[in-house]
Amino acid sequence: MRIGIDIGSRTIKVVVREGSEIIYSKVLDNTINPLLTIRELIFPYLDKAEKVVATGYGRNLAKVNLGTETITEIKAQALGIREIFPEAELIIDIGGQDSKVVAIGKNGGVENFVMNDKCAAGTGRFLEVMALSLGIPLEEFPILGLNPKNRIKITSMCTVFAESEVVSLKNAGADPSDLSYAVHLSVAERVSALVHRLGLRENIVFTGGVAKNPLIVKLLEELLGQKILVPPKPEITAALGCTLV
Repeated sequence: MRIGIDIGSRTIKVVVREGSEIIYSKVLDNTINPLLTIRELIFPYLDKAEKVVATGYGRNLAKVNLGTETITEIKAQALGIREIFPEAELIIDIGGQDSKVVAIGKNGGVENFVMNDKCAAGTGRFLEVMALSLGIPLEEFPILGLNPKNRIKITSMCTVFAESEVVSLKNAGADPSDLSYAVHLSVAERVSALVHRLGLRENIVFTGGVAKNPLIVKLLEELLGQKILVPPKPEITAALGCTLV
């Protein structure tokens, strides 16, 4: 039995694997005491675990306090995605605080990667901020933009200025569907630019919590000109990768 832990900026993900079978997985919001949350999640399986591996922003916290092994998010995602999609050549990972694109070689190893971790624009946090500023529930936000009345764009690249621009458009009478579309397009264009910096490939897999957003998936497919693969549980792929070390 192996345990994988992904301690992200927004959520904690745990996967327990026995042989080739995932016997337990869980995603919880990160808290002020992530170690307590992790201990509660993995405690029932610790006695039988032959290895516990952590990744994510908080991996060193787990290493120091729980004695886990650690690997980078890049490696964890590559391992987890290749387990689900052996044909994967490129991974798009949009998380709460960063977005990254990873190129996978024919042997399954990481060839190269690019990241956006300097600005919240192009991340899940950007979508949360925009939905909140518009007074739209986050789960409804992408649905609104699937059928916009007008395909408008926002020009500001910074989250603070983009929020101001979106609020101004709202006050000027822009339809909520158009605002949703514009915000999601801004994220998709940033991520598409990362893909093109690394080099467009076939068999692209989209993972991370934002991969559950249907509008981001739709826009990325339009911008990249191909169908994008999404795992059944895109939040847990890095934790899954930890169980494969």
